[in-house]
Amino acid sequence: MKTILKIEELAMFGLGIYLFSLLPYEWWWFLVLLLAPDIGMLGYLFGNKTGAFGYNIFHHKGIAIAIYLGGMYLSIPIMQLVGVMLFAHAAFDRVFGYGLKYEKGFKFTHLGEIGKDNG
Repeated sequence: MKTILKIEELAMFGLGIYLFSLLPYEWWWFLVLLLAPDIGMLGYLFGNKTGAFGYNIFHHKGIAIAIYLGGMYLSIPIMQLVGVMLFAHAAFDRVFGYGLKYEKGFKFTHLGEIGKDNG
């Protein structure tokens, strides 16, 4: 993955940290919840198609933003927390080349094949 894309994702991770700082939660929650969206990988126990669907639901930034904005609109901090954590986690993953999955298998992502140097 190109360096400029990694820097962009790192900036979005920083945005996630900033948005978390605006919420009424202790910082240890950020650390505890940062890897929680990886629960979506459990779908791979039922095959590549289900796995990709589950993973992508928990790693889609559009869904994360919608949840966060819904929480802001409705003044529901826990909903904002969920959105921030999904967003920050997705950005964190993408710094390391883990993108949204194709049904072909876990290592096939919208950022390229995991483990291959894609530039």
